[in-house]
Amino acid sequence: MNDSRNERWTAEAVAEVAKRWKNEVERVVRGKQEVVHRVVLALLARGHILLDDVPGVGKTTLVQALSKTLAGEFRRVQFTSDLLPGDITGMSVPESAPPGGTPTFHFQPGPLFCNLLLADEVNRASPKTQSALLEAMGENTVSIDGVTHPLPKPFLVVATQNPLEHHGTHPLPESQRDRFLMRLSLGYPDRQHEEEVLTEDPSLHTLPHLEPVLTTSDLAEMQRLTDGVHLEASVRGYLLDVIEATRSHDALALGVSTRGAIALRRSAQANAIMDGRDYCTPDDVKDLAVDVLAHRVLLSVHGGGSPDQTESRWILSDLLERVPVPL
Repeated sequence: MNDSRNERWTAEAVAEVAKRWKNEVERVVRGKQEVVHRVVLALLARGHILLDDVPGVGKTTLVQALSKTLAGEFRRVQFTSDLLPGDITGMSVPESAPPGGTPTFHFQPGPLFCNLLLADEVNRASPKTQSALLEAMGENTVSIDGVTHPLPKPFLVVATQNPLEHHGTHPLPESQRDRFLMRLSLGYPDRQHEEEVLTEDPSLHTLPHLEPVLTTSDLAEMQRLTDGVHLEASVRGYLLDVIEATRSHDALALGVSTRGAIALRRSAQANAIMDGRDYCTPDDVKDLAVDVLAHRVLLSVHGGGSPDQTESRWILSDLLERVPVPL
């Protein structure tokens, strides 16, 4: 485990720790190097992640592996239709008072008060509960009875949902999808890695023995250096060209917001520092644009009039081929 008090953090040092973090997670999550890379990247960029995939492909295992390798506070909440906002934020609890006295209240923190939260099947919760999570994700605070309580730092949410089963679910609104830095899917493993899983059962035999690779203080320092990765004017211009292209595309009724542009910038910075660089290139922007932006756009009536992920990704991939890349 790194000790940021004794190590002079550099882009190369961040890249080395990130590599060891990924390698440790991949001992359990087999054959999904690109997804693991993007998840670690998102955490460096201070971003929340939406894992959108069918059951049984390793979404929960991935988050558990992250929690084992990050020496911080981890919580898991199974979202259900009867989950109330206070069940995740916490609530004011009355204390016993003497006869005739005025009762007093103290705040009992909920599971949101952690460093890494797994919001399992987030779309099964009611819109009211989803809104409570929205404030925490956007502001890093929780408001109870008019009092604002700051959440621990870092505070990161990895939410999961099943894109195929819609009975008893509440689809996430555009405003909440926009709070997620990336929307990712693991997909089925290839035959070789699935055979490894069948033979070794890493979630049973390896996951409990994973060791922390970094502390929350280490992660905070890595995030701080990521914030300082340089984007020169031509790269910023290219990023803005991509964003503006989504707003004028015939097949898109809703383009990418300014929050989405900031998310793409942060992701590009994280991609650069994971490569050991303190500067971004256009490829850092282009390589991540689809994963960062596809869930933020809405198809026009001509394009189907829905937030369909597959169609959105195809449109963005085509758009990226048309936007000139600076040399």
